[in-house]
Amino acid sequence: MARRYFGTDGVRGKVGEAPITPEFVLRLGYAAGKVLAGADRWAKAGSRPTVLIGKDTRVSGYMLEAALEAGFSAAGVDVMLAGPMPTPGVAYLTRALRLAAGVVISASHNPYYDNGIKFFSADGNKLPDDVELLIEQQLETPLECAPSERLGKARRLDDAAGRYIEFCKSTFPAAFDLHGLKLVVDCAHGAAYHIAPHVFHELGADVISIGVAPNGFNINDGVGATAPEALERAVQANHADLGIALDGDADRLQIVDASGRLYNGDELLYVLVKDRIATDGKVPGAVGTLMTNMAVEVALEGEGVEFVRAPVGDRYVLEHLRERGWQLGAEGSGHILSLDRHSTGDGIVSGLLVLAAIKRSGSTLAELLKDVTLFPQQLINVRMRPGADWKHSEAIAQAVAEAERTLDGNGRVLIRASGTEPVLRVMVEARHSEHAVRCAREIARVVEEETA
Repeated sequence: MARRYFGTDGVRGKVGEAPITPEFVLRLGYAAGKVLAGADRWAKAGSRPTVLIGKDTRVSGYMLEAALEAGFSAAGVDVMLAGPMPTPGVAYLTRALRLAAGVVISASHNPYYDNGIKFFSADGNKLPDDVELLIEQQLETPLECAPSERLGKARRLDDAAGRYIEFCKSTFPAAFDLHGLKLVVDCAHGAAYHIAPHVFHELGADVISIGVAPNGFNINDGVGATAPEALERAVQANHADLGIALDGDADRLQIVDASGRLYNGDELLYVLVKDRIATDGKVPGAVGTLMTNMAVEVALEGEGVEFVRAPVGDRYVLEHLRERGWQLGAEGSGHILSLDRHSTGDGIVSGLLVLAAIKRSGSTLAELLKDVTLFPQQLINVRMRPGADWKHSEAIAQAVAEAERTLDGNGRVLIRASGTEPVLRVMVEARHSEHAVRCAREIARVVEEETA
């Protein structure tokens, strides 16, 4: 059964349009209270479950927080309000405080006029598909408010930021510090604006902060991991050693070095795997996605590390890691998973792990990545008519086969449908840019003919 409301990362959309309306979010809180927090089971035991609600800095967070709080209360669930808090911070606090569930109000890297709701289970993990389906089924039932004596209560968790700051610092090796490092930290005017600078400063770095003045409307606006040009300029203007960019909910990471060179999640995954090999002696495998640059796959296999590709989305990377009992995975966008440090992707923690690798090796990022030269990628988005059966097009299949013959094992072809709009994404990767461009354009031409 397909999910109606939940996508790859919770329920998301434009504020004021279904499903991101106060009415729906209230019902969503009620449904989650019934299913995820198990309100009925707790009531039979004479107590109430508690969920934690955190949010990013979008102006709509106030409205949606109130709606969620009302829905949980009506289901007989107590609420802790963390205020602005990174998504991985909510995951950590949910687990650390032994709560029934955690909820994040955020649309991550999207503009301020979007928002979303995502959930964490009691162990700090994203919900499996079957639980999301149960919540959707509960949404179809009437909202029956609990009796007054069973209504949930709400309170602020005043030390949420401090608790999470200490957790982040605990993931950095005690033998190292960041003294002598000049670091620019870009918080995207998002949820980590009052957290990330403190983490790096308290570990000894000289921190220059940007993207730390949220006003409800400027989240991800020309700053952060999705707009790293601001960080590149700030690093060079301040003669910094490195720059760290997070996105709106601080689960993504991009890093810039002193020369202004940007390092994405693919490259940082390689750095972390190499660091684990140096410290632990062996890494059995790592997980990327269908979009992970082939050069990283080749380099990891050269180190004797098995590499597996998951569908695009950090939840799928996480699923593959758990299936195999591995620890390290990433997306090029900067979602990096290190499951021996945290249950979910965490931009701050990932940044600390990369800094630890630099400290341990005594090398720069450029030196650590000297064996990885990213393959050029050409991505073309082709709009298609709704319902177009591109998967069974013989012409498209032939175009792909011809491109793969041309690449002769020195590149990849990927066609995938967008999850949010009627678009096919045609990606070709090759050792030489001109091959990637030529093959991508030819496939896109055929795709357009077949799906227009």
